[in-house]
Amino acid sequence: MRMALAGNPNSGKTTLFNAITGRIEPVGNWPGVTVEKKEGHLLDRLNPTSEDILAVDLPGAYSLSPYTSEESVTRDFIRNEHPDVLINVVDATSLSRSLFLTTQLLELGIPVVVALNKSDRTARKGDTIRIDLLSKRLGCPVIETVATKARHNGLPRLVEAAVEAARRGTQAAPVIDGIREVAAQDMAQQADRARFEFVRSIVEDVERRTTSPDQLTRQDRWDRVLAHKWLGPLLFVGVIWFIFWVSQSTVGPWLADTFVGWLEAFQEWVRGFMADVHPLVASLLVDGILGGVIAVVGFLPLIMVMFFLMALFEDCGYMARVAVVMDRHFKKIGLSGRSVIPMVLGTACAIPGIMATRTIKNERQRRTTAMLTPFMPCGAKLPIIALFAGAFFPGNVWIGPSMYLLGIVLIIGSAVLVRRITGDTSRSHFIMELPEYRIPSVRRAAVSMLSRGRAFVVKAGTVILVCNAVVHILQTFDWRFRVVAEDAVHTSILASVAGPVAWLLIPLGFGIWQFAAAAITGFIAKENVVGTLAVTFGIANFIDVEAAFAIGSVAALSYLVFNLFSPPCFAAIGAIRAEVDSTRWTLGAVAFQLAVGYTLAFLTYQGGTLLTLGRVGDGFVGGLVAVLVMAGILAILAAKGGRKPLPEPVAPQAAPHVAPHVAPQKEAGA
Repeated sequence: MRMALAGNPNSGKTTLFNAITGRIEPVGNWPGVTVEKKEGHLLDRLNPTSEDILAVDLPGAYSLSPYTSEESVTRDFIRNEHPDVLINVVDATSLSRSLFLTTQLLELGIPVVVALNKSDRTARKGDTIRIDLLSKRLGCPVIETVATKARHNGLPRLVEAAVEAARRGTQAAPVIDGIREVAAQDMAQQADRARFEFVRSIVEDVERRTTSPDQLTRQDRWDRVLAHKWLGPLLFVGVIWFIFWVSQSTVGPWLADTFVGWLEAFQEWVRGFMADVHPLVASLLVDGILGGVIAVVGFLPLIMVMFFLMALFEDCGYMARVAVVMDRHFKKIGLSGRSVIPMVLGTACAIPGIMATRTIKNERQRRTTAMLTPFMPCGAKLPIIALFAGAFFPGNVWIGPSMYLLGIVLIIGSAVLVRRITGDTSRSHFIMELPEYRIPSVRRAAVSMLSRGRAFVVKAGTVILVCNAVVHILQTFDWRFRVVAEDAVHTSILASVAGPVAWLLIPLGFGIWQFAAAAITGFIAKENVVGTLAVTFGIANFIDVEAAFAIGSVAALSYLVFNLFSPPCFAAIGAIRAEVDSTRWTLGAVAFQLAVGYTLAFLTYQGGTLLTLGRVGDGFVGGLVAVLVMAGILAILAAKGGRKPLPEPVAPQAAPHVAPHVAPQKEAGA
């Protein structure tokens, strides 16, 4: 039996899905977190039958007339896959908005059970909803649920009602049949009006509110501050600084020092255990595989503290306000506030951030956002930031936040350039539902932190482990497969492969084959940068990194910038290809990212050297020629794009009529 969960964005579908399946899918207090369907088997303790029941979590949709690509996923699954029962998750705090989709689901002839979620918030406000009358008017069971509670959440009753409805079928209310007849005659607008009128009459009968929608609430007063056009961006900068101050300079390093001490003790224990093993094998295991993995995993406490703080801000409803604040600025460069959500998600991992661009209707904006989202440093890049900031700039808290602010500046400047190249003259429109503020849940934040941390550890134990082993082997042997001496490591296979790349990196200040090798392995997974540096330089710990690397602070900053803003890992590039659905856009994105990373690193090193030493750095002329060539190519493309605007592509499967996406209550538009 398949039961599909459908409802408006931010109605609590994924939270309910996690509660009935035991899965740990990402949730957030803003619309657009789920952009693809997720499946999970129902927990045995909730299953009233011996039958295997599969729950399917569908992306949020305001209507079955798709407005964005992730809504098409919901529409196509419901209409083509024919689930046995639909659980329509309805936000009890926004009943009038949520029931429009309910009327469409009831027209399909599939058994429907309404989960009136967030009913506890309605009770706290003193509002009441007549459940029995609502069920009678809709012609389907209505069950009150609180998906965030572990007990007395209504989920057992909901599952029982869904199973019963799937077995006996449901009969829609007579008024639904009338709307269905109007819709069958291709009179879409008349059908929408009929649905709105039907929903309005239901809400008037079943809902009693203690406050008027026109009344200024405490949340409205908070919005006047957090979403202020000038104060809002400053507060956002302050939030970023606070997150990095806690995770990278105070709590995070204290936890990391303790954790690294345990890891190093374990490494020494393994070294002693391998005393009688062949030196090559022992070196491969202890220094190559284990040493590289420990170098990466040692930064896990810093990353998890940051993930925890980010989850708290996401859960309280603040991130949706960030989208509103940034929309005022993003619309000037051809994007919208919806582009902010993928970039916020991209701070954990670029892949879900790129996938979240499905919530953007405009095709060019969606492609541009997918292309620029990797400029926001993801969790895999945090070890690089922590390593170079801690080794070369100790006590300077501004390094981490400045990289994120630099990413935002790059996104804005790059969006202007991409818009010029593509000849895009379309205007940006933004309508977004603002969720209610709530006290963030420490439990949900901890679950989110552990889930993201687990993904980091799994990657460290698989991809990074294999890469470190390969790097160590390539560094140990030459092309004749002879073991190279420690003072002749430059003759190894790895050095000969990375050498030509290192020559190209001389103008950036780190033309050393070890740094080139780390940058190359970083394209497989950005965590590999730290692991490869640990293996190639033979670093047991990162206390004396500055002396081991033999580069100055300016070159270190240049290397940090290059790795943060050059093309992301192969998996993220694959996600870009899947979302933009264009090989030309994908190749253009990679080339553009490489040009931006190289140019920014060149300016950082040469400008920093000029300021600190009064002269330019090595390879200035060659680097300048390369930068000018890349700038010339972009200028030519921008000039062509400006003279001949490209036709505006039509978003796939757009609705033939205006879909009801304007919420009658909390909204923000620009």
